[in-house]
Order: sequence, then structure tokens, then C-alpha cells
Amino acid sequence: MANVTVHLGSLSLASPVVLAPMAGVTTMAFRRLCRDLEYEMTGTVSGLYVCEMITARALVEGNEKTLRMTAFHESETPRSLQLYTTTPKYTYEAAKKIVDNNMADHIDMNFGCPVPKVTRRGGGAALPYKRKLYANIVAAAVKATAGSDIPVSVKFRIGIDDEHLTYLDAGRIAADAGVAAVTLHARTAAQRYSGHARWEEIQKLVNELSDSEVKVFGNGDIFAAADARAMMDETGCDGVQVGRGCLGRPWLFAQIAAELNNLPIPNSPTLGELCNIIERHAALLVEQEGEYHGCRDMRKHMAWYTRGYPVGGQTRRALTQIDSLAALAKVLDEFRESTELPNDAEGARGRQGSPAKVALPEGWLDDPYDPTVPEGADIENSGG
Repeated sequence: MANVTVHLGSLSLASPVVLAPMAGVTTMAFRRLCRDLEYEMTGTVSGLYVCEMITARALVEGNEKTLRMTAFHESETPRSLQLYTTTPKYTYEAAKKIVDNNMADHIDMNFGCPVPKVTRRGGGAALPYKRKLYANIVAAAVKATAGSDIPVSVKFRIGIDDEHLTYLDAGRIAADAGVAAVTLHARTAAQRYSGHARWEEIQKLVNELSDSEVKVFGNGDIFAAADARAMMDETGCDGVQVGRGCLGRPWLFAQIAAELNNLPIPNSPTLGELCNIIERHAALLVEQEGEYHGCRDMRKHMAWYTRGYPVGGQTRRALTQIDSLAALAKVLDEFRESTELPNDAEGARGRQGSPAKVALPEGWLDDPYDPTVPEGADIENSGG
């Protein structure tokens, strides 16, 4: 793997590593922290850090909360924005707004979310089953960005379930529409985040699109730098997208970039160093949201950060109750000089859940070529 640079239209990534959009996680603060740590550990920022998912209709209508979520720090480049969309109309208008207002350098579209409130309205991972609707949506985004330097990519799952696989069609349709890249989360919607990602399906997609210039990224079960290399070696994909593996481990991108570029892999932080990283994350959230909301938002990250570190249950509980930076500092004080390293901190993070039947609109599976959009499908907004 001598050269891992990957080109997405006008964009060039020195390492083909993407931060997967995650609702409530990939805020400006978290993206900045990941980027800063990659630079400090490797001397460069080489990947793509995507913002939280944005609903196309809300963006078009100027929803205040949505517009706040589209904000990027001046240090973020390239700026990557992911759209949740279910209609060609709002897809085109949202993408055109992004182009006309210079809101991002890259647009991704989410067709991978398995959350019931999304799929029961035909959105997320349910949508690629409707081949014509999906094709019209992807084409609308590509049309809206024509003549600009903003590449379009799409993310999808293997399918709704094992009886309704869609990923090969989804990849081919997207390639024919003119996207720069596709990302496959190698699970069905029915799997949600349970079990193992089926990397062999990524390889099949790579083979399906081998006659095109479309880049294929793989997603699923990348929890360590070696996992990223293994996925690329085993499947032939052009890059990887990392989601749950980076929860509480913003330094993972530096480690993957080093691994893929055959550089020494930076060590995971000691407990004392972790304290500094936690405080940096909290300070960035406070800068973005104010102290009260920033500290409350930080609470959900604490179990992820402390996994594998010898801090004890009482400390973990205290960290999930902080309401100020001073309170956070007080809890962390006793660990600042610790040189303890994490033990068994790799592996799945976040909610895994269990496989479940996918909630779908009535009659959704009757006709895969029906381009009709269920009423209200374009107002849902969730992570995937």
C-alpha cells in the first residue's frame, strides 16, 4: 500500500479515512478535536471529517437549528456536509443552496440510517429499495452541483434485510448518475449495528464498480488502525469510514492515517493525557454551545472516553454529572499524573442492539420502481 491518496473529484485526501456522520457526536467541537489530534500526532490532517447529518428540507427552509449544524470552523478544510433527503425537489434545492452559498466542499447523502422513525417513512436505509426514487434523488444532487468543484457521494447499507438486498443496484445507479464515491455500511438495516459487518459485500461492490471511476469506501467494524488496513487489503476498497470505533477515541484517525501511510502508529494516550483530551473536548463544546449546554453535551462521551482506563465507577458517575468546566477539572485532578494505559479498550462501542424487522411504510416492498415519496418523509432527521 505505497500510495493511499484518494481523489474525490476536486478533493485529494492524503489518507482515505472518513469520519462518519453521527447525530449528536460529530459536532464542530469533535471534528476539530479529531483534526487537531491527527495533526499533533502525525504532522498532517489527511482525512475527511463530516458534520452531523442535515435534513435537506430544513436546510432549504432556513431552519435555525439546522443552519447552526452546518457551521464549520475556519480551520476545517475540506468541509464535508451530509444530507438526509427523500425527495428530488428538496435534494436539488439543498445542494444548490450549498453550492451558491459556499457552504461546503463536499456533499454526501445518507441512505443508511436504520432508525425506525426514519425507515417507517421510507427514508434512510429503506429508500434505495425504491430504485427510481433513489436514482432521481442522486441525479438531482449531481445536477445541482454541476459546474462546481463540489463532489457528491452517497452512503447506503447492504439492503433492508437478507431478502431485499439493494447495494449493488444502489452503487451502479449512483455511479451512472455521476457521483464521486459511494460508502457501504456492510450490514442490512435489519442488523442495525449488531453482529459483524460483512466485508465480503464491500468486495462485491468494488468488483461491481470496477469499470467506473467511482471510489468505494467501506464502513463497519473498524475499531483499530489494523482494522482499516485489513478492510482495504481484503476488499480492495479505496478507503474506510469510521463511526462507532472513534467514540471516546478521537485519536483513532491519527493512528489509522499512520498505519495506512506506513508510519509509526502513535500510542493511545495515558490516563493523564486522556484527562487533557477530555478537557479539550469539553472546552470546544463550551466554546460552541456555552458552558451549561456544552458540559451537558459532554456527559454522553464520558463512558466512551474512560472505557479500559482504571478510574472506577464513582469517577465515571461523577463525569456524567458535570455541569461546568470547573466541576470537570475537579473530577479529573487525581488522574492527571497517571501513566496508566487503557486495557481492552478496543472493540465495539456505542449501542449495538439486536437485529429487528425494519419498520417500513405500508406497501413499501410492493414495487421497487415506484418513485412516490411517502408524505412527511422529508422532515425526519436522525443519525445513521
